[in-house]
Amino acid sequence: MQLEDYFNFLASDDIRLKDSRIGIETILYEYIYRSRTPEEIAQTYTSLGLEQVYATIFYYLQNKQTVSQYIADWLEWGHQQRKAQALNPPPGIVRLRKIKQEKEAIKQGNLSCGFEL
Repeated sequence: MQLEDYFNFLASDDIRLKDSRIGIETILYEYIYRSRTPEEIAQTYTSLGLEQVYATIFYYLQNKQTVSQYIADWLEWGHQQRKAQALNPPPGIVRLRKIKQEKEAIKQGNLSCGFEL
């Protein structure tokens, strides 16, 4: 089996482990940024085998420049998504924030309880 046989190359920005929906970025983030061992990663993602985790790390080491850019692009995409969500939060989040502000205002005595005396 060749190293590439462990992966599905769906697009230039979407490489997943075969027979899984897990992208290589998930494993490599744990390995590179969280300093987790292959064994710890395999325990966390129980649908993966230890061999798949090692294959992903080995693929990264063999293609460090390309895969590093892949991960940098993935991290930037995530950052942009969080930024967009912060600028346009879902209605439920807006409602919860309003309730929180109202409760804080009541605690500070800046807002009536809604009762007329």
